[in-house]
Amino acid sequence: MFRNTLLLLQFFLVSGLYAQKQEATPVVNESKHLKNITQLTFGGDNAEAYWSKDGKFLTFQSNNPKWGLECDQIFRIDIWEAANNPDYKPVTISTLKGRTTCSYFMPNGKDILYASTHEGGETCPHMPNLREGGKYLWPLFDSYDIYVANKKGKIKKQLTDTKGYDAEAVVSPKGDKIVFTSDRTGDLELWIMDIDGSNQKQLTTDLGYDGGAFFSADGKQLVFRASRPETEAEIKEYKDYLSKGLVAPTNMEIYVINADGTGMRQVTQLGKANWAPFFDPTGKKIIFSSNHHSQRGYDFQLYMINVDGTGLEQITTESNFNSFPMFSPDGKKIAFCSNRNNGGTRDTNVFVADWID
Repeated sequence: MFRNTLLLLQFFLVSGLYAQKQEATPVVNESKHLKNITQLTFGGDNAEAYWSKDGKFLTFQSNNPKWGLECDQIFRIDIWEAANNPDYKPVTISTLKGRTTCSYFMPNGKDILYASTHEGGETCPHMPNLREGGKYLWPLFDSYDIYVANKKGKIKKQLTDTKGYDAEAVVSPKGDKIVFTSDRTGDLELWIMDIDGSNQKQLTTDLGYDGGAFFSADGKQLVFRASRPETEAEIKEYKDYLSKGLVAPTNMEIYVINADGTGMRQVTQLGKANWAPFFDPTGKKIIFSSNHHSQRGYDFQLYMINVDGTGLEQITTESNFNSFPMFSPDGKKIAFCSNRNNGGTRDTNVFVADWID
């Protein structure tokens, strides 16, 4: 879960890394695990689509220019309507001010959690040089805070109000906790808070970018992705970028930690970028996105692995960007984002499919 992933996609586009033209073809079943793949969005960059508790809706972020967007905003999509009505437009949830990211349904299934910079300015925040030093970089806007809005987009509550980057928030299936990423202590760490924003507590302490966390179905564990600079040069580079409000998220592995901050362990040791992890319904496996197999770095496919790091299995093969896999609450379906079937454009869209074990 590269949060700020639309920036990742834009980097690939500008760099010419999506040079292979993709023709408009029907969405096909490519995997023994994915059946009845259905495309829900058409146009722009659409990412981080996460299920409602009843499995009828997804909340996601988009910069679709057809909707008059200049940078990422949050929407709620009715899955049945999107699959059956070509003119359907999702419901706008965010304020359309500033930049937003990382939305998630609250326990009542109606309200939506997301991060936004709108109180730091109504326009999209200025984008720094994201290729400084020849690396792909993310901006860490210090005006990001976490909010809760109702299904009509009215903000009901602000949950964080600390100077710095507060984003990447998701809710425990138990409905009692929210995990998020913050740099308030000088490094990008996982934090946890009660569902009302109280009792904010730091979970991780190791140097590096800890983020994109999700709870297991029982709420007892978290899976996340992390960078771990080790050499003197790597540590200096990481700290220098961080001091400028930047991070280079191209070398990450998957980790698991108990929800109380104990028992952290590394799951993958694949190299390159392993991210967007999510537990399967049993809590015994993790699905994630990775480019570890790619010779050129930009071919992201979905993989499944046991929590002990064994049994790596490739799930997708179609197109060169597949990420943000998330199982529906009943485990029967999966949502993910891909640049397949985009009619030769550079669009990335939201898909759902039946999941077959």
